[in-house]
Amino acid sequence: MELKLLEPEFASPLTDLIIDLDHLRRKQLSGTTHEEVFFQLKQLFHMLESIGSARIEGNNTTVASFVETRIEDRPYIDENIKEIRNIEETMEFIDNSIRERGLTKSYLKELHYGIVKGLTPPPKGEGDANPGAFRNHGVEITGSDHIPPETAHEVEAYIDELIEFINKDHPAKYDLLKVAIAHHRFMWIHPFGNGNGRTGRLLTYAMLVSQGFRVGEGRILNPTAVFCINRDIYNEQLAKADSNTSEGIESWCCYVLDGLKEEIAKIDRLTDYSYLVRYILKPSLDFSLKQKLVNEDEYAILLETVKKQSIQNSDIQALFPKEQSTSISRRLRHLKEKKMLANDIGNTRRYHISFTNSFLIRGIIPQLARNGFIPIRDD
Repeated sequence: MELKLLEPEFASPLTDLIIDLDHLRRKQLSGTTHEEVFFQLKQLFHMLESIGSARIEGNNTTVASFVETRIEDRPYIDENIKEIRNIEETMEFIDNSIRERGLTKSYLKELHYGIVKGLTPPPKGEGDANPGAFRNHGVEITGSDHIPPETAHEVEAYIDELIEFINKDHPAKYDLLKVAIAHHRFMWIHPFGNGNGRTGRLLTYAMLVSQGFRVGEGRILNPTAVFCINRDIYNEQLAKADSNTSEGIESWCCYVLDGLKEEIAKIDRLTDYSYLVRYILKPSLDFSLKQKLVNEDEYAILLETVKKQSIQNSDIQALFPKEQSTSISRRLRHLKEKKMLANDIGNTRRYHISFTNSFLIRGIIPQLARNGFIPIRDD
């Protein structure tokens, strides 16, 4: 099966998608969201990305139950939780390393190792008997008629070809096509004994980050959302690409790039702080007050924090004019102990909202779902 780029016709929908996505890549984001609040959003979407990727493989952990493990910071004995945490940690690894190291065969093995470490191998678990090593035996793909390459020699040869394809210096206009084609090719090879789906989706994430969709420069990525909305469509599109026809490959590429365009454009809205406050943070605080996760005084302090993004004692003094400074400090310290406020980096006298590891996340998740940012449902 030949590995090559497509040359879509100018009138093709695929050409329009390539142009639109390249515009998004180069677009300067408004970036009005506080740096530390943005970082929490990135963590939150890493969590959602990880749950979505695991759910595609049959992990039945709900968003709500995983959120509780984060709030309580309890040990995760359950392998379903461990599987999701592995994906989160591997995404963080990609963020911290991909730009310096690039995509190599050894890097791909490290991604797989991170995905399956500590998990029981099949048939009882979602690990692998040989973490970080390519398989030397045949495998079957559930729900697919495709038979992947069977010998260790074939697997190595096809992976070498894939890595060369990814790193070849093609014109930038082909970058996003390469992401879609590489994802399919990786799944077609199925190079590991288990964990190929999770590793392949993180390969997609790594390629996007390395191509200029910079998470550290004001952008959040959630590419697994493209694949986890409807697993049947995902498998159907992979099968079309397996046919190795131009029509099948183009259909697959349209499916991937159209999904990426929608997800990136949607999540970029969260960098507009006025949008974030109106549709996510303020309704989340209202939810927390209604559910008695906070009292009215705490709500008032947190709402003031959300409005100003970052506060200090004097900002809160105006809410409680009859109280002494020491009393105000105690209020702030109490919210910090509850992980609802956190100090700004480099300034212990200023505070910003904290929601990824506190009870506030119980309000954040429903608002993200209500506004279309979460493609997975707790059935």
